Formats: sequence, C-alpha cells, structure tokens
Amino acid sequence: MTINVQAPRRLESYVCGSWAAGAKEGVPLLDAATGAPVALIDSTGLDFKAALAYGRDKAGAALRRMSFHERAAMLKALGLALMEQKEEFYALSYATGATRADSWIDIEGGIGTLLSYASKARRELPNTRVLTDGDVELLSKDNSFSAQHILTPLEGVAVHINAFNFPCWGMLEKIAPTLIAGLPAIVKPASQTAYLTELMVRRMVGTGILPEGAVQLICGSVGDLLDHVGDQDVVTFTGSAATGRRLKTHPAIVANSVRFTMEADSLNAAVLGLDAAPGTEEFDLFVKEVAREMTAKAGQKCTAIRRVIAPRPYTDALVAALGDRLAKTALGNPAEEGVRMGPLASLDQREEVRARIRDLSADAEIVAGDPGNPRVVSGDAEAGAFLNPVLFYCDKPASARAVHDVEAFGPVSTVMPYDTVEEAVELAKRGRGSLVASVFTNDPRFAEDVVVGMAPFHGRVLIGNRVSAKTSTGHGSPLPGLVHGGPGRAGGGEELGGMRSVKHYMQRTAVQGAPALLSAVTGRWVAGAPANTHGEHPFRKSLAELKIGDQLETAERTVTLEDIEHFAHFTGDTFYAHMDEAAARANPFFDGRVAHGYLIASFAAGLFVDPAPGPVLANYGVDSLRFLTPVYPGDALKVRLTAKEINPRENADHGEVRWDCRVSNQKGETVAQYDVLTMVAKTRG
Repeated sequence: MTINVQAPRRLESYVCGSWAAGAKEGVPLLDAATGAPVALIDSTGLDFKAALAYGRDKAGAALRRMSFHERAAMLKALGLALMEQKEEFYALSYATGATRADSWIDIEGGIGTLLSYASKARRELPNTRVLTDGDVELLSKDNSFSAQHILTPLEGVAVHINAFNFPCWGMLEKIAPTLIAGLPAIVKPASQTAYLTELMVRRMVGTGILPEGAVQLICGSVGDLLDHVGDQDVVTFTGSAATGRRLKTHPAIVANSVRFTMEADSLNAAVLGLDAAPGTEEFDLFVKEVAREMTAKAGQKCTAIRRVIAPRPYTDALVAALGDRLAKTALGNPAEEGVRMGPLASLDQREEVRARIRDLSADAEIVAGDPGNPRVVSGDAEAGAFLNPVLFYCDKPASARAVHDVEAFGPVSTVMPYDTVEEAVELAKRGRGSLVASVFTNDPRFAEDVVVGMAPFHGRVLIGNRVSAKTSTGHGSPLPGLVHGGPGRAGGGEELGGMRSVKHYMQRTAVQGAPALLSAVTGRWVAGAPANTHGEHPFRKSLAELKIGDQLETAERTVTLEDIEHFAHFTGDTFYAHMDEAAARANPFFDGRVAHGYLIASFAAGLFVDPAPGPVLANYGVDSLRFLTPVYPGDALKVRLTAKEINPRENADHGEVRWDCRVSNQKGETVAQYDVLTMVAKTRG
C-alpha cells in the first residue's frame, strides 16, 4: 500500500471495538517538511467512559485468562506481523520530519521492543497466570504457617498518553509490558504525529492477533476520559512537566490513588573526562556522540544531550570540533537522499524551540548555528519546520540558571566548562533529575567518581570509551532490558527495564496460610505442602504425568575421607579445609576436614538421578545453591527431591521443571538447598 501524504484524511479512533471519526471535521496536521496537509484530527463525541469499561470488562477478562507465555506468544506474532509491513510505516513517517535512520529508531526499534519483551517473558517468567515474588516466608517453626508474595494483573486499563517524537516506539514500548502483565491499554498519541500511530494500530487490529479491546486508540483530545479512571487503572504520561503535573493532580487520579507514571523534561548531560584531551580516542568519540544526539530526530528525543560538560582547557577545541561537524549536517526534506537531518515535527514546535533558545541566551552565547535563518539542501525553509543545529557556550555554568532549567526540545546543546571532578558532578546534578547521563573517559577512577556522584540523579548512565566504542548502543538509546525514566524533573517514573516494568501493571499481594493452600494459589510447591512419594521415580514421568508435589526420597550415602581426597585430586580443588586437618580445625566454621560443596551436589545428583533414557532430556541449571551445614567424613547424606514448578513451553514438545532439592545428613540437618532445573518431554517417547 502506498500512502499519499498529500491527501488529508480524517483520522479515526478505535474504541469499543470499532473505528470512528470525531463529530467535527478536525484540526489539520501538516507535513513537517512541506507544510502540506496530511490528516485531520478530532475526537469530539466519543464515549470515553464506555471505552474504559469496554477495556476492563471485555479485553481485561480475555487477557487474564491467558498465561504469561501465551501473552508473550501473542506479542511475538504481533511484532512479526508488523515487521512485515514496516515499509508502509516508513513511507508515512517522512511526514513527521524523520529521516529513514530516525524512523528506524521509531519503527523497527518499537517493533523490536515488542519482540524483545516476548522473548524475555518466555525465558524469565513461568507459564502461569500468577507470578510469585521472592522466597516463601516461614512464619512458624513447624512449617504449618507461611507466606508468599504474589503478583496478579490489575483489573483495569492502562491509559498511555504519549509524546509526538516517537509515534510508534512510544506506543509499543508501553503496551509491551502492559499486555504481558495482562492489562489492556488505551493509547492516546500526541496530535502532531498521530497519523502514524493510527496507521500502526490499524494494522495491529487487522492482524486479529489481539483480543478485542486489548488496545484502543484515541486520536485527538481525551475529553473527560480521566474523570472515569479508577483504582485498578494505570495512567502513564510522556511530555512536558507542566502538563504531567496537571494530569498527576487530576481529581479522579488523586481520589482513586491511580498509579501514575510520568516521563517529563530532562536536561541530560554528557561529561568529558579529564583524561580525554583533544587527540585522544575518547575526545573524538565524545564529539561524535554529542553531534549525533543533537541531530538524530532533529534533537527531539527525551534522551538527547542538552548539556555538554567538559574540562575548561578542552572547551575551545571541543566547540571547534562540534561546530565543524554540525556545519556538515545536511538539513532538508527527510524523504530525499543525502539529507541527514529533517525538520522539527511542526511549525509550532519550531517556534517553541526558538523561544527556548532566546531563554538560554540569558546565560550563554551561540557559537554555532543561526536559529533565525535555516539553511536547507532541499525543501522550503519557511513552509517546513526547519532549524539548523544550535550550539551554545556558557562560560560560568556554576552561577547560571537558564542552562540548567530550560530545555529546548530540538537540535540545541550548551557546552559548559568544569575545573574539578567535583564541579563536573555538581553541574550534572544541576539538571535536578534526568533520564540519562554519559561519561566519556578511559580513567577508571574518574569513571567511578563521576558515575557514583551522578547516579542518584539519573535513571541511566552510559560510560563511553575506546573499548566499547564499536558495540555501545549510545547515550540516547533506551533499551528494553534497561530502566527508562529518571528522578526529579524527569518525572520520577520508570518504564522498560525488562520484566521489572511488567510488575508496574500488577498488584503485589502477601498471601499467608497453610503451605498446602499457598501451593494451590501459586501453582508452586512450598515446604510443608503435601507431597506424593508413591509410584515410579519422578524422572520417569512425562510433563503430562508429572504433578506439583511429586517427590523422591533417596537412600543414604556415607561420605568418606577417601571420597574427599579423591574429589580434591580429581578436580584440582585442594583447598586447605578439605586437605589439612589442623588448618581446618583452626577455621572458626569447621571442626575438621570437610567435604567440598560441589562434592555434596555431585553425590546428591548420584542419589536422585534415574539413569535410564526417558522424559528428562537435560539438566540446564541450578538456582539458589546454598551450603548450610558442614559435611564431615562419616556423615550420611540423603536427598528429598520435589517437583516445585512445571512450565510447559508453547509450541514445543518439552517444558521446564523446577525441582526443590534438599540434602540432609543423618541428624536431619539440611546441609545443602537448591533448585534443579530440567527440560522434560511433554509425552513419553
């Protein structure tokens, strides 16, 4: 399908299972490069209360019936389907002012986030609907009363109010953890670029992969939507701090204690190390990174570098190097070959950035770029929202205010000098909370001092140097597995971070009770719950036959001094506690020579393993191994092995089984405790 960006069309919202345009003709949205109309946007007349109810009642119930792995498989299928249609999104993305490279971050970066969450959820979460959180808390000496924290999906809707700069990624990075958690979403994109979000949601709905109502879309104002949010709902916001504060204090959000996550203004800093003088690899990498962050997406990134903090003796060379590099940035129509930077998202956005440039001029002087005279290689310099990169220099940043308070959301950065490590840290902290900071240095001590000093004020810190240059993802790239968010001015929220973010959309509950009932609730065997010790060896059972609580109690094996010495010489582990009686007795933890911990684990495996070929395909790991009581020559060991958790793999002929393994001595004392992880066939071969 070819998108005709010259033909404006009325955008539609997708609510309550159908597409609908607003009651009015709508506000025109213009191509950022040409000024031509792309679409009309309006949401007047939509029933937002009904949209919330539809998500809660229809989609929420369907998602909660699915397991984590089923929801992950759903996301994978959705991501693959969207990837097949990516060229359609690229074609329309040019209208937002994004070059092909800029659009890659938004489109394939967003789809890649979906796929990453799908993969991580299958690897890291059980194939259940309830997630256990932490270890079982024993509340009685006889194991008759215990507690387990669990996480269950909220029964509301996540309302995602997004910014204009990433119409695809901004939506997808939020709905990925939302849907994995089992919560439906209502997406409200910023109006300037909503046409691209609308196209992607159309294609998502068209796949038929998502349960009806799992993702709804509002193109235009949210009207009275927030009046109807309740205690099981979540609201996330990306945008200006002023708007975020207004939403955060909305009467319904306050009255119902609605979870609210905000990503707001961020005056991100990049610090050049004292060791990174002109001519070093770190200096050159720093120049490249700052210039890239100023020009990618025309500086319209919440993670872009706004403050460039460098040693005072290096600032002249730095300003010159940045000025030369920025002057070579070809500004023009992003759809044309050779253009390296496109326009801002709209003419209004350009005027906003120009206004902020005037504010910054109170503390700093422009040393590169002319904000009032765009120089373009293609396109109309006035009809399009073009703005060349603008570099400031602030000679006295410690006493300045505007450079630490004003964010020009465009290709604008300020160089500021420092004299000591402590001063560099203080300048970075003057941002009062940021999403990300970077430090370019090859000096470990400098890296330690600056990172530790800045960390409380930042959600992420990148250390750049010559070693990581080829593999680093860069200052401005939020990654699915890393936290995205920051304290203070940056909003105080967290997004991404792998499975951490899934838990933002779930309720943590402490459940107390008898072990048998806790096991029934969590689907995971806990000590004290009933166990089945009858019948054949648990390793002889397929996944279809194995049950939680199936247990093996082994015979005993006595550990001899010869065993210890043989293991020591065979493995090369001749640590004195195993080989020297006098030295072992001098150790405050031992009464003499002791068995190796790994000898205990090896003997335990020899006691519980069934050697014949069968449903158990492989041992792929051991979790939480602890050696609790020393084992001496003459001690008799035995094992209690219990099927703790069973996780069938979707679309596979096997699944994972987690076994609780307790090794005890002749006194009944636990000498070792751990989980054994195995792959088990779903059926007998």
